[in-house]
Amino acid sequence: MTLSIEEQRRVDAAIKTAELRTDGEIVCVIARSSSDYLTYAVAWSALIALASPWPLIAATQLTVQQILLVQVFAFAALYLALSSSGLRHRLAPRRVRRAEAHRAAMEQFMIRGMAKKQNRAGVLIFVSLAEHYVRIVADDGIAAKVDQSVWRGAVDTLLFHIRNGDMASGFISAVEQCGGVLAQHFPASGAADELPDKIYVI
Repeated sequence: MTLSIEEQRRVDAAIKTAELRTDGEIVCVIARSSSDYLTYAVAWSALIALASPWPLIAATQLTVQQILLVQVFAFAALYLALSSSGLRHRLAPRRVRRAEAHRAAMEQFMIRGMAKKQNRAGVLIFVSLAEHYVRIVADDGIAAKVDQSVWRGAVDTLLFHIRNGDMASGFISAVEQCGGVLAQHFPASGAADELPDKIYVI
């Protein structure tokens, strides 16, 4: 699931509208995956290839050279299958997938220039599809004024819409909620909009 161009425009418009009421900034990011997880494809391929000689030794009359050749082909075939599969992220433990998604969210917060705002009132709404991970990252200026449960409510709203197959409406609702919080604590003063009003798909 991802957003069409038209859906992205709807989210962009929601960000622009929300920011008319506040000096804060809202940035939305959708990541198809937070990591390529190729290390796990290599590890599983190597582990299975290393284990493959034992049944061959027990059940066949293959020579050592033939068994080594089987190992090489087993590793190559497994690696190609696992590395090209859209499911390769499932090879990593759940805690690793969550850690990778968290890292990617923090990275996007920095990449999109949110930490450079003088009032520290930036909010990132981040979704990583492969990891089923949703997070709102609030900069220090707004985070110090708002209880974590407020962001949790926006996350729950976004998750509800994603589960019902309407991610665009989920983003729009989350943007509206975050915009309301920002407007309450950092109302618009006529300052210039510092960041693009758009959703990034990476």
